[in-house]
Amino acid sequence: MQYQERFSETHPEMYDAGARRVKADKALAILEDHFGDLSGLRLLDFGCSNGLMTRWYGERLKEVVGVDIDEPGIAYATAHNDAPNVRYELIHGVESGQPDASFDVVTCTHVYEHVPDPAAMLDEIRRALRPGGACLFIAGNRLTWMEADNGLPLLSVLPRGLADGYVKLAGKGDRYHERLLTVRGLRRLVAGFDVVDYTLRVIREPARFKAKDLVSDGSFKQRASLGLMSVAYWMCPTYIWLLVRRP
Repeated sequence: MQYQERFSETHPEMYDAGARRVKADKALAILEDHFGDLSGLRLLDFGCSNGLMTRWYGERLKEVVGVDIDEPGIAYATAHNDAPNVRYELIHGVESGQPDASFDVVTCTHVYEHVPDPAAMLDEIRRALRPGGACLFIAGNRLTWMEADNGLPLLSVLPRGLADGYVKLAGKGDRYHERLLTVRGLRRLVAGFDVVDYTLRVIREPARFKAKDLVSDGSFKQRASLGLMSVAYWMCPTYIWLLVRRP
C-alpha cells in the first residue's frame, strides 16, 4: 500500500464547507463532553487535508496544528484557512514532527485506512499526546454495505485483487487504496489506549452531539439503530472512540 499523497485532488467532497462544518461541530461536541472547556487546550489535527475543519477547531481551542501528507491540501489550508492560532505543516509518512507530549487533544477522523501502517500512526499520536490527553478517533468498519471513500457497495469486504478490479471497472481509480478493519482489528489497533466509546451515545443523544442530521430523537431510525447496534456492534458502519493516553 502506498500513501495517497494528493487526496484532496481526487475527493472534491473535502471542499464541501457545509458538510465539513457539520462534522467539525460533532467533533467539538464530543471533545467538550469529555474535556469541558476547550479554550485552554492545544489540538493536533492529524490528516487535516485542506484545513476547513482545522480552522473551526481553532475557533474553540487555544492553539491548533494541522498536519497532512496532502501537499495541495496543505497549500490550500495555508492560503485560505489560516488564523493567528492555527498553523499547518506538510509531513511525510506518519511522523508529525511535533514535540513529545505537546498536545492535549488529537483528532484523527477517517484517516487510519489511508496509511500503510496505522499502528505506527497510533504510536505517533500517543507520543504527541500528553498523559491524560485524548485522541478523537473516528473509524470506518470494513464490514459495511457501502464503502464511503469510493461509494461502491461491498467494496471493502472484497479480497484485494477483486477490489482493485472493481474500482477500475467503476472508473474510481487504478486500484483500491484503503485498508479498512473490522471492529476486532480496530480494537487491536488502539490497544495501547484507554477507550471511551461514544458510538452509541451519539445515537442516543443526537441533539447533544450535533448529530440530528443523522438521526432524530424518538425516531424509528434511532430505535432501530440502537437495537441493532446493541446486539450486533460489529456491524456498526462507523466507530466513534476517544482514545485516552495512559499516564
